[in-house]
Amino acid sequence: MKFIIIGLGTFGASLAQQLTKAGHEVIGIDTDMSKVDAFKEIISYTICMDATDELTVAGLPLQNTDVVIVAIGRKYQGENIMVTAVMKNVKVKRLISRAISPLHEKVLQAIGVDEIVRPEQETADRWAKKLSLHHVVDSFQLNENYSIIETNVPEGYAGKTIQEVNLRSKYNLLALTLIKKVEVQGNMGESEVQTQIQGVASAHTVLEADSILVLYGANKDLNLFLTEEF
Repeated sequence: MKFIIIGLGTFGASLAQQLTKAGHEVIGIDTDMSKVDAFKEIISYTICMDATDELTVAGLPLQNTDVVIVAIGRKYQGENIMVTAVMKNVKVKRLISRAISPLHEKVLQAIGVDEIVRPEQETADRWAKKLSLHHVVDSFQLNENYSIIETNVPEGYAGKTIQEVNLRSKYNLLALTLIKKVEVQGNMGESEVQTQIQGVASAHTVLEADSILVLYGANKDLNLFLTEEF
């Protein structure tokens, strides 16, 4: 995949390095030339530029980029909003932006970003895994070898039980639980979609379409499962 990461602070630089290491093509952008020089041998490409300038941004390969991430940090909240707005205006395929505060998050939501990053609560490693692997909703790395992930139930597994798909024998993975999306009535009578954890999974748990499967296993086994075509 191809990524553009704008803002090479602690979070942005770490995410860019991990995605590059995972084999993705990453363009790292910052207005600080010292940061651009520091990471030019570690990230696929680095560019020193002002991404608030729409004319300058137009020279980037935006239409060939899968994800644009605005990772500009706390000291430059205004620039973060401006760059996010520019990227929304040029209609990038998928736009993720970093939120500095609850108010900032509301502004980003109003702009219409696809996803919001909260680095104070989420690590670059967690986002690197989420962006690198198809179907991953969220992940938690227990150590360098083992993780717990949330993944959409593969279409080919919908309607089957955990026993029928042979997760343990075929992939050496343990299904922990299933998370279902259900429509409930709010206090004011309006309907809303909520997620409900279904309890500890058993061999007879049915994998439903549009649900989320929570898996535990070795990273290599999880990667094999997630990269298989279903």
